[in-house]
Amino acid sequence: MGLLSTQGLKLSCSDMYKSIYKIAKMDCPSEEQLIRFRLNGIEQIQQLNFDVPNRKLEVYHLGNVELITDKINSLNLNSSLVKTETTFDNIKQSDNTCQRKLLWQVLGINAFFFALEMVTGIISNSMGLIADSLDMLADSIVYALALFAVGGALTRKTLIAKVSGYFQLILAVLGFIEVLRRFLGFTEVPVFQTMIIISLLALVGNAISLYLLQKSKSKEAHMQASMIFTSNDVIVNIGVIIAGVLVYFTNSKIPDLVIGVFVFVIVSKGALRILKLSK
Repeated sequence: MGLLSTQGLKLSCSDMYKSIYKIAKMDCPSEEQLIRFRLNGIEQIQQLNFDVPNRKLEVYHLGNVELITDKINSLNLNSSLVKTETTFDNIKQSDNTCQRKLLWQVLGINAFFFALEMVTGIISNSMGLIADSLDMLADSIVYALALFAVGGALTRKTLIAKVSGYFQLILAVLGFIEVLRRFLGFTEVPVFQTMIIISLLALVGNAISLYLLQKSKSKEAHMQASMIFTSNDVIVNIGVIIAGVLVYFTNSKIPDLVIGVFVFVIVSKGALRILKLSK
């Protein structure tokens, strides 16, 4: 039983192997987290290295690769095992303490701007700010899930993901209903000054979060997911700023509602992906 055979290879349970997978549908952080959740608990896995741009996953493991391959293939992400080879690469253990500290920092930044944008969005009558605040909340959920991923148990992560996903989806649906109500009703034009100023502050907050995440130089999935989500937030902030400028020039609520719908779509997709993780 000391030797296991897979694809013509004799794998020793005591040797370290690197299996490289091509995953065609791994194009965002949610797929990374989905794979991470599915592979959680497989004791022979020593390290996972994700390369999203090239849709590649490197799995450092002991012994048989068949269980790992079956788990990945069960996600229906159009995955294939490219090769398995013996490796003498050094496996670096992640610094959980530093990761937790960093994730708490970016979680705090996003939670603060969620509250700030929600309050100012309501006061200024801006759906763009309200939607962006929910996007900040969605990111806070991602960071919280990443915190649980640092040494966390699978059952705990799954429960948090499910509750967070449904909560986020409900908020997005309520947001769409409010946008429709405002579009059909006679609501006031939002205060463009507040839209621009608060979005600029949120842009600074996201830039700081992105700097902290990049500074960590972590290649782990949950850290890379957090980094990509924050990069997307910068784009959203710029969108709200542009909407504020258009409100000023047109004296119309339409630009604000359009950016609100755009952000709610992003929040909805994020919620569905989080729910997918919890299955």
